[in-house]
Amino acid sequence: MTQVNMYEAKTNLSKLAKLLEDGEEDYIIIARNGKPLLRITLEKPVDVSKRFGVGKGLFVIPENFDDIDISEDFEGEIF
Repeated sequence: MTQVNMYEAKTNLSKLAKLLEDGEEDYIIIARNGKPLLRITLEKPVDVSKRFGVGKGLFVIPENFDDIDISEDFEGEIF
């Protein structure tokens, strides 16, 4: 763990990010007036390969889904 003050973090943000990217630090603490204020960590990548099917089992499609006529819902005067 590395702790830096606000000014040093602002001045050396790229270097601090590199420490995280290289795995030299797990997180970095930014302090204000010597008191820890923020923790910087790496953003974990989101696994997008499993997005399809995330709602499986959360709702049921009725058996007559294809037979439902919704055209009446879209007919009528506009304003």
